Amino acid sequence: MTDQTAIPRSFAASAPLKGKIAIPGDKSISHRSLMLSALAVGTSRVTGLLEGHDVLATAAAMRAMGASIERRDDGEWRIHGVGVGGLLQPREALDMGNSGTSTRLLMGLVASHPVTATFVGDASLSSRPMGRVIDPLSQMGADISASPGGRLPLMVRGLAPAIPLSYRLPMASAQVKSAVLLAGLNTPGITEVIEPVPTRDHSERMLQGFGADLTVETDGNGTRHIRIRGEAELKPQTIVVPGDPSSAAFFIVAALIVPGSDVIIANVGLNPTRAGLVEVLKLMGGDIELLDTRAVGGEPVADLRVRHSALKGIEVDPAVVPSMVDEFPILFVAAALAEGRTVTTGLDELRVKESDRLSVMATGLKAIGARVEESEDGLTIDGTAGEPLPGGAGVAGHLDHRICMSFAVAGLASRAPVTVDDMAPVATSFPNFEALLAGLQG
Repeated sequence: MTDQTAIPRSFAASAPLKGKIAIPGDKSISHRSLMLSALAVGTSRVTGLLEGHDVLATAAAMRAMGASIERRDDGEWRIHGVGVGGLLQPREALDMGNSGTSTRLLMGLVASHPVTATFVGDASLSSRPMGRVIDPLSQMGADISASPGGRLPLMVRGLAPAIPLSYRLPMASAQVKSAVLLAGLNTPGITEVIEPVPTRDHSERMLQGFGADLTVETDGNGTRHIRIRGEAELKPQTIVVPGDPSSAAFFIVAALIVPGSDVIIANVGLNPTRAGLVEVLKLMGGDIELLDTRAVGGEPVADLRVRHSALKGIEVDPAVVPSMVDEFPILFVAAALAEGRTVTTGLDELRVKESDRLSVMATGLKAIGARVEESEDGLTIDGTAGEPLPGGAGVAGHLDHRICMSFAVAGLASRAPVTVDDMAPVATSFPNFEALLAGLQG
C-alpha cells in the first residue's frame, strides 16, 4: 500500500442536496468482524463490510496469519478462521497503510500468540505514537521493539501463554481497551480493563456475540470493569455491518448547512457510544429525524432524515468527546456556519490522530475565512449565522481522510471554491464519498 499521487479537488457552493443515500459500512465494526471471524473455528459471513484501504489492510494481515478470507461477487465476505491460539507466523511485514485501528488491535492479537510480526505503515501512520498500546501489552509479556518515540516500524514478539493483567486506562481510548481485550483472548485466566470514561463498545458487544466469556460491570463511580476469560473458543457468525456514523457525519452536516437541503441517510449505526454528534447537532438546532429505528446484530440502527437548519453555537460538554472523537473536524465546519459562538474543550486526543486535527482544522478554517481561536485542548469558533464562508483558498488535508472530507463540505457553503490539496486519503474510509455527494447535488 504505497503513498499515492495527490488528487487535488475544488468544492464550490452547492445547489440544495436532495435524495437518499446509503453510506459505507462502519469501519470499527468492519475491522473487528474480520479479526474475530479469523479467530473463530469455522466460516463466518459478513455483508456490508467497508471496503476502504484501512479495512483491506486488516484483511490482508489476517490472511498473512493464516485465515482464509474471500470476497464473493455478491459482496458477501467469507472468513474461515484459524481459532484462538492458531495465528501463524507472517512471512513478511504487515503493511497497515494509514490504519491506526488495524495496527493497535492487531498488536493486541499478536501479543498473546507465539508469533513475531513487524508492523509498517505510510508516512502519516508512521508518525503516530503507539506507546499507549505498547505499555499494557509489554506488561502481558509481549516483547515490542519500536522506532524512536514508540512509532512504526515496530516488531511485536508475542508470548504464549501471556500474563493476565488488570489494566486501568490512563486515557479514554477504545483502541487501547480493544488491544488488551484481544490479547486477553489467548491469555489463561481473566484479563481486566478498567475504563473510567466509557468509549465505543463494539469490541465488548462483538466478543460476546462470538461467544467469548466477557462481562461488563459498572461501579458506583461510573467506572466500567470489563473482564474476559482467556483461551476462548469463538464461534463463527453471520454479520450485517451497519452504516458508519462517522461517514454519515459529513452528509449530516452538509445537509444542515446547504440551504434547501433534505437528505435521507439509510441504515446508520447509532450505538450510544458513537452517536454524540447527532445529539450535539440537535442541541445546535439541527433538524435530524430518526426513521425506522431498529436493531441489527445487537447494534441500534436508523435511517436519518436531515434538513437545512439555522444552527446556533453552543458550549460542547467535554463528556461527549469519546462518543464523537472522530466527528469534531466536521462539527467545526458546522460551528463556522452557526449563529454565535461554539466552544470545545477536552480534545487533547485530536492532536494524535492521523494529523493534529485541532491545529490543521484551525489553520484551514482561518484560510477560508472562519473566525477561529485555537487553545491547548479545543477550538472556539464564532459562526457566520448561516452566511456562506468567504472560501477562495487552498487547504492542506495532511493525508487525513476526515480533514479532507470536512473541507470538501465547507466548500459547499462558501462563496468561492475551497480546494483540498489531496483527496486520495479519503479512500481509506469512504471510497465513494465524492460520487455520493455528486448524486445528492443532482
